[in-house]
Amino acid sequence: MKILMFGWEFPPHITGGLGTACYGLTKGLMNHGHDVVFVVPKAYGDESEDIRLVNASNVALDMRNKIFAEYWENIQYIEINSTLVPYTNEDEFYRITRNQENHLTNENESVFSQHFTFSGKYGQNLMEEVKRYALIAAQVAMDHSHDIIHAHDWLTYEAGIAAKRVSGKPLVVHIHATEFDRSGENVNQVVYDIERRGMEAADRVIAVSNLTRNIVINRYGIDPAKVFTVHNAVEPSDKGEFAGLERGVNEKVVTFLGRITFQKGPDYFIEAAHKVLKRDPNIRFVMAGSGDMLNKMIRRVAKLKIATRFHFTGFLKGAEVDQMFALSDVYVMPSVSEPFGISPLEAMRSNVPVIISKQSGVSEVLHHALKIDFWDIDAMADAIWGLTHYDGLSKMFIALGKEEVDRMKWDNAALKVVDVYLTVL
Repeated sequence: MKILMFGWEFPPHITGGLGTACYGLTKGLMNHGHDVVFVVPKAYGDESEDIRLVNASNVALDMRNKIFAEYWENIQYIEINSTLVPYTNEDEFYRITRNQENHLTNENESVFSQHFTFSGKYGQNLMEEVKRYALIAAQVAMDHSHDIIHAHDWLTYEAGIAAKRVSGKPLVVHIHATEFDRSGENVNQVVYDIERRGMEAADRVIAVSNLTRNIVINRYGIDPAKVFTVHNAVEPSDKGEFAGLERGVNEKVVTFLGRITFQKGPDYFIEAAHKVLKRDPNIRFVMAGSGDMLNKMIRRVAKLKIATRFHFTGFLKGAEVDQMFALSDVYVMPSVSEPFGISPLEAMRSNVPVIISKQSGVSEVLHHALKIDFWDIDAMADAIWGLTHYDGLSKMFIALGKEEVDRMKWDNAALKVVDVYLTVL
């Protein structure tokens, strides 16, 4: 089967779990013998070696040239000269892209200059950039033979729709998060409209959990018959070099790792940490990540006078994540709304017991994890206390959790995705 897939990030250049999921699913599909063309806004040249890289600046002048056919045998990673940024608003997008304007002028022509020209002005409108990506998607769909189109998350839905119009092939949209997950009830209407339009145009909708499936049906009015749940998985760990890593402190380490935003519940983690430290001041807490709530969280830690027991690492990626888990005794994911949540699986494969919120999709498939309501900081504090003070409890969750997560493979998730494809092929 030939799959045309649209995303906006790919490891190691990621902002969260989406890029990791795209990578795992793509590898799983390849392992089952399927051909995948993966289109992304920007390739950097240092992506995984098992992916055949095709830089659009080398091929876009004539995408139909047969000389490039040899690159299309398995998977292609096509660079689209764009600056799409996930989880941001238009003002933030302009701030980020303003520093890049000098690189998007006529003097440094885009490979797509014969179709349109980038200028410094385009960065003021994120939605304009989404539509430009869709224009490129239409061109790619004309140039690549495919059986089905697969679009990941809202920034690529317009691209998926455009590709479907050109080729007439079925469209599958993959819901990794909805606007309700990112913003609560204060949704961005423009983003919501794009999400709904993508789901309505799709022949099938894949949700990463039953929690997300229910949101798609109830909040977006999508026909339940075309919405399928396929839970995420985790890549096997090959970071054995971090086993037994010396951390230089005697205290237990409790870690939060994720975007420091409303969706992830970092404020509840800090309040629970404060309660634990009242009972035992000899525990260290780590908040790894970045986001719009970071400064607020730093101020809250200072106000609670627990800064000597609290560490902010900034954004971690790749091997840094594995290293952080190697240093951790407990991992906590107190998400307010988590469509799935791959990070607990990554922690468990690193022999770290986990505490997760019941408001997460991953809680549907994990049995050997402590589950609490995100708002119940007393229960969260008790769970942290138990795992840091009772070795028998911790060892049980480590052993059983590792066995459980080792069975959650992307190859299995890929088979379920293929089953969804086959319902429209």
